[in-house]
Amino acid sequence: MNEVTIIAENSVGTLATIAEALGGVGINIEAISAYESDKNAVFRVVTKDVTSARKTLEKIKGIKNIIVSDIIVVEMTNRPGELGKITRKFANKGIDLESVYIINKRSETTDVALKPRDEQYSKALEIIKKH
Repeated sequence: MNEVTIIAENSVGTLATIAEALGGVGINIEAISAYESDKNAVFRVVTKDVTSARKTLEKIKGIKNIIVSDIIVVEMTNRPGELGKITRKFANKGIDLESVYIINKRSETTDVALKPRDEQYSKALEIIKKH
């Protein structure tokens, strides 16, 4: 699965503009996180149509950079401590995570997106396969 990281000018309405643009071409946002970094707005968006999302986002004024990256989605039992177990395995192997967020939550399980540094993706994937 992929995430699209969008770095944009941090101004009122930036998220609305991005969400409207994606929705306007029929792209559904599966998961999103947003925060400020160095006076920029940073959005991490998961969608099933990354190619169309990128093309749409490239047309928006104020977007400084668009980065498409691989993420690992892990289904884990929905109980305290499960995220700690998985991320401890990464930490013990020296894997640095750029982002982590919930994609889907059900009564028994939770799907979590993990974005390791690009050069550590394969190593992280191996750890998850053993999980």
